[in-house]
Amino acid sequence: MNLPNFLSLTRILIVPVLVVVLMTKVTNHEVIGVVVFWVASITDWLDGYLARRWKQVTTLGKLLDPLADKLLVAGALISLVDLNLAPAWMTFIILAREFAVTGLRGIASEEGLTIPAGTVGKWKMGFQVAAISCLILGPRLDYWLYDWTHREIFHFFIQLNRPYSFFWGMGVLLLWGAVILAIWSAIAYFHGFWKIVGPRIMAENSRLMDTEESE
Repeated sequence: MNLPNFLSLTRILIVPVLVVVLMTKVTNHEVIGVVVFWVASITDWLDGYLARRWKQVTTLGKLLDPLADKLLVAGALISLVDLNLAPAWMTFIILAREFAVTGLRGIASEEGLTIPAGTVGKWKMGFQVAAISCLILGPRLDYWLYDWTHREIFHFFIQLNRPYSFFWGMGVLLLWGAVILAIWSAIAYFHGFWKIVGPRIMAENSRLMDTEESE
């Protein structure tokens, strides 16, 4: 196993650690959780960079890298929903997009084709990392800053059904951005998928119908 694949596998193994830290609420779990999440996120960038630089792109890497990304985001967001720090419906949309794109990617693979991730998908991942970081660390950071400055901006950000503190509120807004980009990238991926794979599927269906009629 080469180093890029080892990093992807490490990211998968980090996910249970992140969930345990967040869900068990150990001392300073927000700080520990965000550090663990950042370490995992850095391996996401590093494994792709090293694989391209060292020309070590492998079939196993193509499987492990997106799987690790999805598990990391899913583990973090589901934990945040349980902690009442992230809206459940936003998490559902993001995870539904991941499942849908994974399914389309599997069909394309069956056809011997690879549909690369677009720029929107990369921006989506960036927004997700920023949003999750703010949602994990935001409440603790706001508490520290409000206790230090007594500035209301660190106590209330926007008033909805409940008060959102500044950095936690920023996390919610960033998650909104991630949701919008998730929907956008899903539409773009489906368009690219149908453009490349659609004609093959239609041709296979046509051949199947012709065979049935001849019988």
